[in-house]
Amino acid sequence: MLSLTTTTLTLALLRPKPLNFPPNTTHAMSSSSSSFTTLFVSAYAGGGGFGVGDEPKTLIEYIGCGGVDVGDDLVVLIHHVQCACKRIASLVASPFGTRVGNVVGGGGKEIGEGRDVAKPLDIVANDIILSSLRNSGKVAVVASEEDDAPVWLQDDGPFVVVVDPLDGSRNIDASIPTGTIFGVYNHLVEADKLPREEKALINSLQSGSRLVAAGYVLYSSATILCVSFGAGTHAFTLDQSTGEFVLTYPSIRIPPRGQIYSVNDARYFDWPEGLRNYIDTIRQGKGKYPKKYSARYICSLVADFHRTLLYGGVAMNPRDHLRLVYEANPLSFLAEQAGGKGSDGKSRILSIQPVKLHQRLPLFLGSPDDIDELESYGDVQQKVNPGYEV
Repeated sequence: MLSLTTTTLTLALLRPKPLNFPPNTTHAMSSSSSSFTTLFVSAYAGGGGFGVGDEPKTLIEYIGCGGVDVGDDLVVLIHHVQCACKRIASLVASPFGTRVGNVVGGGGKEIGEGRDVAKPLDIVANDIILSSLRNSGKVAVVASEEDDAPVWLQDDGPFVVVVDPLDGSRNIDASIPTGTIFGVYNHLVEADKLPREEKALINSLQSGSRLVAAGYVLYSSATILCVSFGAGTHAFTLDQSTGEFVLTYPSIRIPPRGQIYSVNDARYFDWPEGLRNYIDTIRQGKGKYPKKYSARYICSLVADFHRTLLYGGVAMNPRDHLRLVYEANPLSFLAEQAGGKGSDGKSRILSIQPVKLHQRLPLFLGSPDDIDELESYGDVQQKVNPGYEV
């Protein structure tokens, strides 16, 4: 009989172990690592990141004093977020990752329904993040996509965190990229006299315009943490040789217009006329941009958004499917900080006041000119939802 909890058992399998170098090879490994860093710095300098001879900034160095000074409390919080995401990165890349379901069994509480029922990996990732945020000592309340209600951690925590611990987990068996999405708000001290459940909910339902930080972590061929503190959007890549997130994409600017759209167009015949017309027009190169658009669709929100952030265009889910609190608000904040836009097809995402914790809506993210052109077609929100199995 297995007596360990889901998280304990999984983490016991995945707990990092010290590197054991063969005798007399430590110096060679050090030289190899040094050569890699030199090569990386030289290559990255060509992309405008930093000059040859400069050391790449780690995430904590950058937010502590090297790039933006966000204050000690937020530095501590982000440190714990990155630590949790490193553990999740190891989990999803582990040979045990796709077998967690067999270890867990079926006794866990299910959140959501149908295709959105929490998977075992979601639950483990959620436990990892919740534990890390609790240990930070900087979080008053956490609202997670995997929980029915917010979790109150401590009265004097200066921040509120909303999180989707493992977006796209249903793709893990096929080794398709997944991600973590998070947003950070200030703790609303004016609600402190209310009952615990009520003040936890009020803190979690803040408008996206009140975000003080937001980010995502992409678990793919590289592990990339993209974050904004309200002064631009920056991405850091996990250096496996040091275990540090290193600045690789400073001050990302999404192109004003792209040439890629990302959507599941197998749903074409369920779309409203405005959205069908828009897609037909840009595919033929008859829109405001006189070139034919290409389709790129991964069906992993973080991955589709990350590509759109770098290359431009528009990533979308036109039906009431994505969650405002955990997905739409943080990603729209990042898009805007990179010069892009986030819309529900009619309104700016960050101007929408959440009324429910798991509130869903259509989401369109991308280049400002592409989003403006899309909205000009009017009827782009899919209202027909027959229920999809895949």
